[in-house]
Amino acid sequence: MYIKQSKKMLIMNILDILKRYTDENHRLSQKEIMDILEREYEMKVERKAIKRNLLNLIEYGYQIEYSESIRINKRGEEESVYTDWYLVREFSDAELRLLIDSLLFSRHIPYKQCKMLIEKIENLSNRYFKSRVKHIQMLPDNDLPNRQLFYTIEILDQAITKGKQVSFHYNEYHTDKKFYPRRDGEGKIRTYITNPYQMAAVNGRYYLICNNDKYEDVSNYRIDRIIDIRLLDTSIKPMKNVKGLESGLNLPKHMAEHMYMFSGESLPVTFRAKKYLLTDLFDWFGKEMQFIDETEEEVTVRVQVNEDAMRKWALQYALHVKVIKPERLVYMIQEDIKQAARQYRIVDLDKEM
Repeated sequence: MYIKQSKKMLIMNILDILKRYTDENHRLSQKEIMDILEREYEMKVERKAIKRNLLNLIEYGYQIEYSESIRINKRGEEESVYTDWYLVREFSDAELRLLIDSLLFSRHIPYKQCKMLIEKIENLSNRYFKSRVKHIQMLPDNDLPNRQLFYTIEILDQAITKGKQVSFHYNEYHTDKKFYPRRDGEGKIRTYITNPYQMAAVNGRYYLICNNDKYEDVSNYRIDRIIDIRLLDTSIKPMKNVKGLESGLNLPKHMAEHMYMFSGESLPVTFRAKKYLLTDLFDWFGKEMQFIDETEEEVTVRVQVNEDAMRKWALQYALHVKVIKPERLVYMIQEDIKQAARQYRIVDLDKEM
């Protein structure tokens, strides 16, 4: 015996069946829908009722596809037959898998929240997609200590939308492998008052692009290190009053110039690079690069980039790249290389350089 459900639930149950069982490659006939209703929802209905509710769903705006054919009934009359019903998905399986992979490779979302989000994404598709993602390897349980991440993002989103300042504390690691709020010179927890302009994902991390209200230039803060955030009533400092944002925030340009999200002014840099690095160069600097003096193996590149970021990048690619200008940056990189040589007890390079 089964408990008879209200007929009012029929249309919702049919929609649920379409969501769980169908896509372009998995379609159902009215008979199959009828069988699932009886088996899983304990509802006995006629095919005509199923067809009527399916058409009602289409009328209500659901994108449901089906096949239509003509057959001759027992009375010798032509009649339309509808079959192969399926719900058109808002996201393809490939798009859902891309979203899941993005979460898996994210380094700023805590493990448990990442797992919860993946389960929600799985529910956007049907049972067949869920069966295919069982093999996905979850990240190790390296749960990040900041439980406030999603709340922080929500408050920042409100602040940017309303044009309001925020205050927060900013965490840093100590040698005991735990997070602690940064402190000022007197040992008190430091409170940051900032003017938030944009959030952006860079190198697997989530950053706030803003202005520290004490200063006149752009600052970048890791959102996963922000805690105790508060939305303030005070309005943000206009971008035109922030050094580097006088003409507004050009996000692609900003990201290309601040590869490691260091703060500070950008400057023109010229370097010589091996041509096999071209693909990497486009990944780092975008299409705003200028190429000159090209040979078969090398090319000279001109970019606008943050000085500290370029200094770190040049060391990372030191075997393949040589910075030419500006002289100040060349000198700093030379000193970095000398210091690295001393670290490894390599012969003094002062005479050679």
